[in-house]
Amino acid sequence: MAGLLGACGDSPRLDACAWMKEPVDTAGRTVVLVDDSASVRGRTTGRDYAHSIGSLLAKVVARKDMVSVGSFSGDAAQITWIAKDRSADWAKNNDNPINREKRKQQAVGCLTDLVGEAASAAPRSGGSNVLAALAAGASSLEAASGTRSLIVLTDGLSTTGCADLRAAAFRDKSEIKAIARVCAAREETPSLTGVDLTLAGLGQPAADQPAPTAAQRTWLTTLWRTLCGAADRAAPGTSCTVARTAIGTAGHRAPRKKPAQDPVVQYANDRPETYQLPGAALFDTSSATVRPQALPLLNDVAVRARTTPGSRVTVSGYVDPRGRSDNNQRLSQARANAVKKVLIGLGAARVTAYGRGLPTGCAKPARTATGRMTAEDRLQCDRRVDIDIIRK
Repeated sequence: MAGLLGACGDSPRLDACAWMKEPVDTAGRTVVLVDDSASVRGRTTGRDYAHSIGSLLAKVVARKDMVSVGSFSGDAAQITWIAKDRSADWAKNNDNPINREKRKQQAVGCLTDLVGEAASAAPRSGGSNVLAALAAGASSLEAASGTRSLIVLTDGLSTTGCADLRAAAFRDKSEIKAIARVCAAREETPSLTGVDLTLAGLGQPAADQPAPTAAQRTWLTTLWRTLCGAADRAAPGTSCTVARTAIGTAGHRAPRKKPAQDPVVQYANDRPETYQLPGAALFDTSSATVRPQALPLLNDVAVRARTTPGSRVTVSGYVDPRGRSDNNQRLSQARANAVKKVLIGLGAARVTAYGRGLPTGCAKPARTATGRMTAEDRLQCDRRVDIDIIRK
């Protein structure tokens, strides 16, 4: 009897999602892609896309779309498919209103599980190329005869390709236009004609990653609306929406093997804000005493340093080549020390000073009436003081 019972085993568990695997003739298709890079995964606590996009998945189910779910990482944007062609047609062979509602709920739950599985998939390689993922997702929808919907869940932090943001300043629209021009010139801008694109999670990296300010999140949103052509798409069925969806967090186990090293986007917080002050405005010739007329200028810098949380200040003094070579280093250090003393007196903290001697070249061309720098212009640019306010 014991042997017979052991042979029978437990009753098989019913698969509530099995009906979604049945082939159906559905015109509308949706592809859901999950960014699997380290910036959204985090080390121990990542972004929980699965349980944060219920409203988006409910719309997909309401349309009865055929749905595919995958993840992406690395430069090639090769999609790791978790599920292909799952039917959300809750009405097929189902005339009972109560059963239909149950099927709807099941479909949303099943898609939620698939998105969670995609988010936990091991990345193929480090980094991410969000623009290439848009292209790959749009390409996978080309066979759809009806509506084509693409949902991309990402923080928007590309670290490869034409939209690599590791060196971005996250400050103004001119930078966005420059990125868009580069992507167009390199023919990396995806063709999204006829695709209803939704981006969710922009500017929301994992909790242990560098965090953007509100202004930087706005910049990031504007960038991706520009790259997906939100303002220029006129073809029927074409749209680009940035969902205002707050993405929650969820803990996860560390991977068994060490993941690929991922480049980090710092939102420009670790890059200094540099003030290049001409020596003539600060000192008399061969002098290391700060002129009284320079105090308002230095006060502006000190205020900026005081109002930048956690910042430190570096002062670098330079001299022009007209002085004695044996005095260049000493004079540049004395000038840096003098500026440091003034900044500390004006309330700046964590100030260090370095005498750099002769510069290797003028840091930036001076704006002159002719557009060219004279010998005097170059001398004034050489005998300068650079003040870096470093945010981290």
